[in-house]
Amino acid sequence: MQIERPRPNPDELLEGIQTEEQEPKQGRLKIFLGYAAGVGKTYAMLEAARQRKAEGIDVVAAYVQTHGRPETDVLLEGIEALPQRRVEYRNVVLSELDVDSLLVRRPALSLIDELAHTNAPGSRHPKRYQDVGEVLLAGIDVYTTLNIQHLESLNDVVAQITGVTIHETVPDRIMDQATEIEVVDLPPDELLQRLAEGKIYVPEQVAIAVERFFRKGNLTALRELVLRRAAERVDDQMRAYMKSRAIPGPWPVSDRLLVYIGQSSSGERLVRAARRLADQLNADWTAVYVETPAEAKLPPTQREQITRSLKLAEEMGARIVTLRGPSPTTAVADYARTQNITKIIAGQPLRPHWLDLLQKTVVDRFLRQGQTLDVYVVSGEAEERESGGEVEAEKVRLPGSWSPLARAFGLVIGATLVGEVASFFFSPTNIAMIYLIAVLIAAIYLGRVAAIVVSFLGVLAFDFFFVPPAYNLRVTDTEYLLTFMALALVGLVIGHFASQLRNQVESSKQREAETSTLYSLGRDLVVAPGMTELLDVIVRHAMTVFGGQVAVFLPDTNKDQGPHPRAHSPSLVIDANESATAISAFQQGRPTGQGTDALSGAKGHYVPLKATRGVVGVLGIYSPLLWRHLAAGRRVTLEAFANMAALAIERGILADEARSAEVLKATEKLQTALLNSISHDLRTPLVSITGALSSLQDKHIVEDDTTRESLLDAALQDAEQLNRLVGNLLDMTRIEAGAMRVTRQASSVQEIVGTSLEQMGQRLTNHKVHLDIPDSLPLVPMDPVLMGQVLVNILDNAVKYSPPGSIIDIRAGISGICVQMEVADRGIGIPAQDLTRVFDKFYRVQRPGRVAGSGLGLSICKGIVEAHGGRIRADNRQAGGTVVTIELPMDTPETGAKVPT
Repeated sequence: MQIERPRPNPDELLEGIQTEEQEPKQGRLKIFLGYAAGVGKTYAMLEAARQRKAEGIDVVAAYVQTHGRPETDVLLEGIEALPQRRVEYRNVVLSELDVDSLLVRRPALSLIDELAHTNAPGSRHPKRYQDVGEVLLAGIDVYTTLNIQHLESLNDVVAQITGVTIHETVPDRIMDQATEIEVVDLPPDELLQRLAEGKIYVPEQVAIAVERFFRKGNLTALRELVLRRAAERVDDQMRAYMKSRAIPGPWPVSDRLLVYIGQSSSGERLVRAARRLADQLNADWTAVYVETPAEAKLPPTQREQITRSLKLAEEMGARIVTLRGPSPTTAVADYARTQNITKIIAGQPLRPHWLDLLQKTVVDRFLRQGQTLDVYVVSGEAEERESGGEVEAEKVRLPGSWSPLARAFGLVIGATLVGEVASFFFSPTNIAMIYLIAVLIAAIYLGRVAAIVVSFLGVLAFDFFFVPPAYNLRVTDTEYLLTFMALALVGLVIGHFASQLRNQVESSKQREAETSTLYSLGRDLVVAPGMTELLDVIVRHAMTVFGGQVAVFLPDTNKDQGPHPRAHSPSLVIDANESATAISAFQQGRPTGQGTDALSGAKGHYVPLKATRGVVGVLGIYSPLLWRHLAAGRRVTLEAFANMAALAIERGILADEARSAEVLKATEKLQTALLNSISHDLRTPLVSITGALSSLQDKHIVEDDTTRESLLDAALQDAEQLNRLVGNLLDMTRIEAGAMRVTRQASSVQEIVGTSLEQMGQRLTNHKVHLDIPDSLPLVPMDPVLMGQVLVNILDNAVKYSPPGSIIDIRAGISGICVQMEVADRGIGIPAQDLTRVFDKFYRVQRPGRVAGSGLGLSICKGIVEAHGGRIRADNRQAGGTVVTIELPMDTPETGAKVPT
């Protein structure tokens, strides 16, 4: 008989074809893999290359290192060798792969030795495997060599075995991308013999190599790593082949064990038996739990039992997998076929034989559904209810306190009463439909067992009340026997499928709720503007999903003291013991606290938040419902929640670091601007003062009093300019430090303007000042010294940026509840885009020519005015020039206020 195999999934085939079409056409990579130098990788590569050349393939040796071995040099003869690139590094000339020459030559196959090699500084790429990647992208096939100790994922394992840390590593993805891997093997004894004969290293290096690396134990362990890695690769290829051709499997080329954890109390016995069998067979093993809708009805003791069994399996080295489906055996059998599982271990509880006639055991169902699987049976101690898709822990869903059987009796009685009324209008055969409706109601709301009870009671009630002769169970018409059988059978079928449909609906609702929860979490995490809001989102959603109280622990970037609570539920109090448990989870990178084997006496369950940069924090859950979530097989939800929170926190950390980098960059730019500005503005008056003093000191240069007074006046003006500059720097420092205080007192605007004009002195010699200040202007609560400095800085800008002989207007008046002062010049004005930026520190409008100044004057003015509760702005006059307007409130704010930074 020919067995018809299932056809491949067309969607998966189409997806594979589309993926191949989207991937760029690139060369094929073949890796000759060995466990140490000297096993013959280069020799095997050259042998394969000569065979390809004999087939007519264009082969080029782009970089081959023969190490002077004659037998290897012979194989290289007849193969075109590209010239190598010479690089001088620290007075040593190094030979490197010339990628450009290879891309120009463009052979069909290139030989590139030593894949893990680090290129000399100044090369095209820092690593040779990156050179190989570029060659492959150009469509050139590559043969290369690699030792297993250079694989990145095995770096720490190799260091532990050999005591030598390998610094030149290759990412695992390179090996995953390889089209073919050929293991070049040599027994360790033969390799050591070759080493002793000087065929690997020169005699001076042999002793060092034997002492540090080439020990027989090291070589044996590395050889096993190579063979295991190659076996994993072959196994992956086999499973991909089976999937692409829809081969159901399993193909028992290597043993894989699966232990099914159900609701039996023998779960821990199953786990221990599975571990012993896995050790005997030297096989990988997986512990599987199937989550069904009925598991939500399990009592707490059974949920805790399942959790303990899964945790024990994880501790003993099993891979934990949680499946979902209405039937545990179907879900497990399907998973076993897709994962090439060869053996299933299941428990067989002890129970009465008559019960086997009513319902098959899990083992029986595994034997029926997994016909190609070996099923190992571990006997149990007592009967336990099995997992939900097959036999449910029944529970009434309708409100009330009746038991399911009482409700089943009630449904039969109700159907009988309805039938009594309907008997006046319909024949007995039609009345049977009423009992089918009762069976359907029982299956939907009461469960499968109640539906079976209603089905059988309905048959008896129908016979007793409606089949002649009435009110007894005797049947005179044999046709009703067929009606009874049909009624019972249809009732059972309807009850079974309705109950199964209810389970599937409940499972779909549960998955939808979990998906909606994770979606809502992801959406809120994305829109969170900062770390504080992000942590609040995590706490809020965790409280909703897991119940109880939640805390998020993050490490302090400024202190090396472990994580501390950054956000938590409002009423949560975290003591020192709980904090220590969270620190342990952070340091160990695994869950601690309640429900674990580490610090299990803690009140909370602490989950490390792992991201790409490692553990970024800890999620603490203080929930009485936590055991339910873990035991119900919803660890996936907890893990998904923790992963999303970890990635969001990492994103927030990276955003903070980016902002800090921007601030640092702006600070450095500000410091550069300050140094450039201050160095020029300080040097100019200092040079002038030094020149004047030098001239005064030389009596031959200064002979009359007029020249002497002129030099003294010039030196004095420069000294005053230097004093203003230093004063502005000090004022800005005090403002930023919050050390400048405003002492308000009732002051006259006229007096402050007059004092400011006196301070300007000779700087106003070439300008006319027009005053428009009414005598009726009331006293204003302000600091006269600071406001005088504001006016001096504004007037100084007006003098600098207006032509000599122009007029400067100073006006004051009342505007609503404020006093308004204006200083208007007739200068060159300010570009519209710079009107608000002129009040920034060190900001100066870019103009042709340079005007002395530090860019601090208006910034200091803004700080002082805002400290008074006022506002300052700059506008352009229609006739040309700039108007700076100051508005101060007329009320009397609190005295002694600090200037805002």
